[in-house]
Amino acid sequence: MDLAISGRVAVVCASSRGLGKACAFALAQEGCEVLINGRDEATLAATAEEIFQACGHLPRTVVADLSTVSGRATLLAHCPVIDILVTNNGGPEPGRLEDWDHAAWISALEANMLSAIFLIQAVVGGMRERGFGRIVNITSAMVKSPRLPLGLSTAARAGLTAFSKALSVEVARDNVTINNLLPERIETDRLRYMTGALAKHRQLTLEQARIEMLKPIAARRFGQPEEFAAACAFLCSAQAGYITGQNLQVDGGSYSGLI
Repeated sequence: MDLAISGRVAVVCASSRGLGKACAFALAQEGCEVLINGRDEATLAATAEEIFQACGHLPRTVVADLSTVSGRATLLAHCPVIDILVTNNGGPEPGRLEDWDHAAWISALEANMLSAIFLIQAVVGGMRERGFGRIVNITSAMVKSPRLPLGLSTAARAGLTAFSKALSVEVARDNVTINNLLPERIETDRLRYMTGALAKHRQLTLEQARIEMLKPIAARRFGQPEEFAAACAFLCSAQAGYITGQNLQVDGGSYSGLI
């Protein structure tokens, strides 16, 4: 299927690795003019070269921490016209309620709610004027299935979800859509880190920890970044113009709820 977004300008946040990187690849393969972002210049440059070799399109790169005002300003200065925005940022570490002080909560909100909201505020007006816009927030399965150890991430991302739903109703008439992708157990560095942490905490081997991590997954396998990215690319497509304000779970069928 031709997604009819060739030539569109796509910004993918936190895309030097992991799910963001996979989404940048998918959009570049569709012919988008992609801008990728990360905090490590060398890693970002390597990713840009990988995308160029695979897709024939060399992405623009912006080294910036999008949790900061200056980082967001730097990103937006490099790309004043944006057709597609994929928001993403690393989540806070799992922890305990008694350890989350004011600074921890503010940091989580800056990274996983406010950074995306401010970027959306900056680009949505131009999208509405041009009559096309696709915004996809990479959030988490924990938005719909909260677990207390991930409370910082869950609370911040749930706030972003509520804001995005409210805004989606206002901008749909201008062919601007806002949707959320909720990953669960996708084979990335983050998953490997979490598996290692579980092994250490429970005194398991890595293989035993992987088995434990798979137990909640109905598909009995971890998802692949490319599968997640394909869902992102479709939500960014011309054909997805009647899909907005939705939370699409990419979780191997593991969510037990009805809606």
